[in-house]
Amino acid sequence: MPPLIDTDTATTFTPRMRASDADRLVTVERLQDAVARGLLGPDEGSERMAEAFAAVHLTDLDPLIEDLPPAPAERTAPGWRSLGTLVVEQVRASLTTATGGLRAARVGVVLLVAALFLVLVGALTGAALSDGGAGGGGGGGWHEDWHDHRGDHWDHDGGDHWDHDGGDHWDHDGGDD
Repeated sequence: MPPLIDTDTATTFTPRMRASDADRLVTVERLQDAVARGLLGPDEGSERMAEAFAAVHLTDLDPLIEDLPPAPAERTAPGWRSLGTLVVEQVRASLTTATGGLRAARVGVVLLVAALFLVLVGALTGAALSDGGAGGGGGGGWHEDWHDHRGDHWDHDGGDHWDHDGGDHWDHDGGDD
């Protein structure tokens, strides 16, 4: 007896998968990128984004971005590793002669400059991490001594007497006036 269903011509039915908020957000971000790159106008991009937020199934999201080219790969900053590689290659190129050998004088000069650079960086780091130049043991300097004597009377040999009340007022009592 022949099979009741022709398996060669039968279509398979796959249930439609529901779209999550993350799926909708990925589609909207692609649409925003397309608007920013000028691939879509603001009105069309806005309409497609509204449709993306209203989408129920994953198959509803696909037509919104299927005519857009893929987003360009994100370019990242080169970082320290590539910068270090460039420095090493530059030093190697400057140290080698036309025959490919290293000159002892050039190597010595480079090592001397590198050592001086490290000493300078160490000195600057030490100064930055020190107490800030306030004279050693954490004391603040002249302004702390001034504030210790704010209420005192200050006399000098001329006989004038100035009183300070601790605020902004100074009184002058006498002298040669």
